[in-house]
Amino acid sequence: MSSDTLAEVPTAPEIPEPADAPRIVPQRRYGQWAAAVVVLVLLGSAVNSVLRNKAFQWDVVADWFTSDSVLRGLWLTLWLTAVVMVLGFALGTLLAAFRLSANPVLRAVSRGYVWLFRSIPILVQLLLWFNIGALYPQVLGVKTVNLLSPVAVAIVGLTLHEAAYAAEVVRGGILSVDRGQIEAAQALGLSRWRRGRRIVLPQAMRSIVPPAGNMLIGTLKGTSIVSVIAVGDLLFSAQLIYHRTYQVIPLLMVATLWYAVVTTLLGIGQHYLEKHYARGTEHAR
Repeated sequence: MSSDTLAEVPTAPEIPEPADAPRIVPQRRYGQWAAAVVVLVLLGSAVNSVLRNKAFQWDVVADWFTSDSVLRGLWLTLWLTAVVMVLGFALGTLLAAFRLSANPVLRAVSRGYVWLFRSIPILVQLLLWFNIGALYPQVLGVKTVNLLSPVAVAIVGLTLHEAAYAAEVVRGGILSVDRGQIEAAQALGLSRWRRGRRIVLPQAMRSIVPPAGNMLIGTLKGTSIVSVIAVGDLLFSAQLIYHRTYQVIPLLMVATLWYAVVTTLLGIGQHYLEKHYARGTEHAR
């Protein structure tokens, strides 16, 4: 075919838009913009009042923020949180297995444990363990008075408390896995261990990680309650300082800022962990 022939090929005519075609105009949401402006103004006023209020004594906050005593308290808080979460989820997983067992005695024990430790406030539990010597002066011939240090009391009390909630979190995660997949794995001849490791656990983690992350952050902040039994955590360290210097507000702000920093980092880690276990689902983003 020659170039003259190609030049004669007609092109499709452009179809003009009708003169009366409707023009799409986005809806103007004046109410939303007005509400956003009001919220920003109020937020700016609140931030400005905090920063400019001399009663906060931000220079004192800066002086004590990285002091040795505060950092020691912060380290004990982080260590206590990690130990309680590991032990709490280990015991909670065992209780969840009891709850899902076919044995009625194990199910009753798990139900009773969860009911009991979710019913008693954590402060009451800590005080009971701290005064265990008044309830049982001797156990198996061993005197219980001053047997447990304040840190040991904090670990025992917080762990038993967290295990009750961890048991429900783990049980809910396991129940969220489709029963048909477990039956299919049984039909393929997979052992109970391989079914749990390769089928149940990866899918259950999608439901376990979000509440477990919230529990971790809650435990971090909840450790501040151990200051009532003289455990040298972050809050107790701040209290010791302001009892000497009478700078109550600045030292409370030091503790508050450290809690905010750590919870923010834990929240970021939780986000990426959720994203990891949500791979391949529509929720992964």
